[in-house]
Amino acid sequence: NRSARSVASNLEYAIAAYASHPAYHRMTRAGANKPLPVFYVYDSYHTSAAEWGHLLKEGGSFSVRGGPNDAYMVFLLVEKQHQQYATAGFDGFYTYFASDGFSYGSTTRYWGQLAELARRNSIRFFPSVGPGYIDTGVRPWNGGTTRDRRDGEYYGAMWQAAIRTNPAVVTLTSFNEWHEGTQLEPAVPHSRGSSCTVREACGEYLDYGRRGPEGYIELTRELVGKWPGAHAQ
Repeated sequence: NRSARSVASNLEYAIAAYASHPAYHRMTRAGANKPLPVFYVYDSYHTSAAEWGHLLKEGGSFSVRGGPNDAYMVFLLVEKQHQQYATAGFDGFYTYFASDGFSYGSTTRYWGQLAELARRNSIRFFPSVGPGYIDTGVRPWNGGTTRDRRDGEYYGAMWQAAIRTNPAVVTLTSFNEWHEGTQLEPAVPHSRGSSCTVREACGEYLDYGRRGPEGYIELTRELVGKWPGAHAQ
């Protein structure tokens, strides 16, 4: 069972084992000058904002701030009530889900409001974009969240919505989460044969269409090139 206290131990281990590597992603907290290792906290809302404050606020009872295990901490905002975590000591938040409209956080028409929430609290908003969504292979009841790729148009629209918020970071959902149909990695068409005929039971994936095996890697490069923030990092 994760708690803010257990995360303190996790940070100590992870920073000692991995954070010195030159490829480790680091960011500088607003108003600071020292880059810190970045950690994305999935399901952060299962721990109360008050408890996170003990870990992430200066003066907290077991705070990591200013010490050897200090880190750039990013929480997951799914529902509107998760906005309370913007004052819990985190440095930013992300939205993760690639299905526009599936959750409050993944609904692009709210991203302007979320960017403003971040500005008011001197933290950063990291919108999450994806190429489409289909998870009926593992959640047959969830067809309402399916978002067709439309030959890259859906991905481009999510990128445009993200860019309008002037973000410091845009996160990609995902490189290879095939079970939710959000993969960007190179892939070729494959048929499971005539024995598999029901879309939901067969776990069918959305096709890359005319773009070909490398299409979404190439499209990502193109879309990043249209993002002014990419050249400022």
